[in-house]
Amino acid sequence: MAFRTSPSSSSSLFSAPKWSYDVFLSFRGEDTRNTFVAHLYSALKHLGIHTYIDEKDLERGETISPTLLKVIEESIISIIVLSSNYASSSWCLEELTQILECKETKQQIVLPVFYHVDPSEVRNQRGSFGKALAKHQERFKEDPKVQRWKEALQEVGSLAGEHLEDGNEYEFMHKIIQWVDSKIVKSTYKLDIAEYPIGLESRLKDLNTKLRIGRNDITLVIGIYGIGGVGKTTIAKAVFNSIGNQFEDRCFLENVREISSQENGLVKLQEKLLRAVLGNFESFHIGSVGAGTNVIKHRLCSKRILLILDDVNESCQLQGLAGDKNWFGPGSRIVITTRDQRLLTCHNQVDSTYEVQGLDDNQAIQLFSWHAFKRDRPVESYVELTKRIIDYAKGLPLALTVLGSALYDRNIEQWKSALEKYEISPHKDIYEILKISYDGLEDDNENPNEDLELEKDDGNPNEIFGKRRRDDEYDCNVEPNRCPQQKRSHSSTMGITITELENEDQYPKEDMNLELTLGLKLKSTIFNFLCCLLPS
Repeated sequence: MAFRTSPSSSSSLFSAPKWSYDVFLSFRGEDTRNTFVAHLYSALKHLGIHTYIDEKDLERGETISPTLLKVIEESIISIIVLSSNYASSSWCLEELTQILECKETKQQIVLPVFYHVDPSEVRNQRGSFGKALAKHQERFKEDPKVQRWKEALQEVGSLAGEHLEDGNEYEFMHKIIQWVDSKIVKSTYKLDIAEYPIGLESRLKDLNTKLRIGRNDITLVIGIYGIGGVGKTTIAKAVFNSIGNQFEDRCFLENVREISSQENGLVKLQEKLLRAVLGNFESFHIGSVGAGTNVIKHRLCSKRILLILDDVNESCQLQGLAGDKNWFGPGSRIVITTRDQRLLTCHNQVDSTYEVQGLDDNQAIQLFSWHAFKRDRPVESYVELTKRIIDYAKGLPLALTVLGSALYDRNIEQWKSALEKYEISPHKDIYEILKISYDGLEDDNENPNEDLELEKDDGNPNEIFGKRRRDDEYDCNVEPNRCPQQKRSHSSTMGITITELENEDQYPKEDMNLELTLGLKLKSTIFNFLCCLLPS
């Protein structure tokens, strides 16, 4: 095993965008600098919202400066205060053009504020806007930028915004601030992913191809599957962080399997989805799953959202949360993570699937070394022991992370002792995950012994656990609302052992020997097979 390493820095695909400002204010100074804009800027700043306002520190000219262009590009939101003299400034019109370009290319959020002007005057270039453009046309003659300005005004006049006529200016400003605050929270919210995202970049690139971001005329459902502990949830979180701000709204529903097993768990997940997207369901209570699906279909059918359903294990969860693509607006993306590929096959809404493979040896070395040595490769004296760990973990990020953390700052003798134990019985953290995996499963076979033949003397995992149910025997026609627990029959034996251990209060004990309790030899050769039971 050669120890080669490659750069492990986070890819720009899943790193947070570089925002310099939360809000960029575009306005006509002579109209609003010392009145409305001054009060708005002060209120935003008081709330900790990092806002850019041109305080005449940038040199004005006929074309927008590179410095100001950079500020616009690196702002999450642009607020355009359209007052009566806004269009008389060629500088303001250049700002407007650049803002709308960022809206198109960088998914910047744009809020037009019609300050004592009618949106139709902006859109149709009438009144003061029409007069200002006529002067620009006279001045610049056939310069194509005048046409760009007209098109920009037409576009911004057609956007949904805030319109102040003769109402209370304070209340009007407060409404804008609330809107900005909610947008900033949504745009900057990121999920924590792995401390060391080894191998994540290439997986995310593969998924981005399947997600087809930019095609807002279609809704796609993507399934991510793989054995437990292989990193499905980490990948889903990276997807959420990298593309979430390109949707109107987004929602990450984690631990679907665990929450659904609780009383009214699926209803709670439906409520969480509605609150995340609509924002006004805090006190709303759905009486049943059926009622929840009706609300989702009715209220979200025009919303372009990113929805991630993490750790799904039953068909009814899909039916209750994303039963049909038409429940969501065009351009939506639904991502499902599961250990069960056949669940995705049976859900006829899935457009494509992605299997998450384990890390290759070099990636595994890096991940384990970062946890065990706080560097990207092992210390020289630990090389041989590291090779044993890499062979034992079979490329599973969960196992590499758990074992690396457990062996950090331990001497060689402690490593050897720990390895001897791990090769007989799994680390206790891995055991607990195996136990959780079993708790969520029930037999789909009345007589598990028909599918399970234990061989005590052979280390081959396939022979130890006997015949596995064939994929083509999987019943895709199970009634969805029954939510059958679908599992592999070899889990039954693991469950019997876990139950016995709990009844006898035998675990956790660091010297627990699964070879004795299971009546078979659990060596490293079958570790990879056991990890099929691990959740993501």
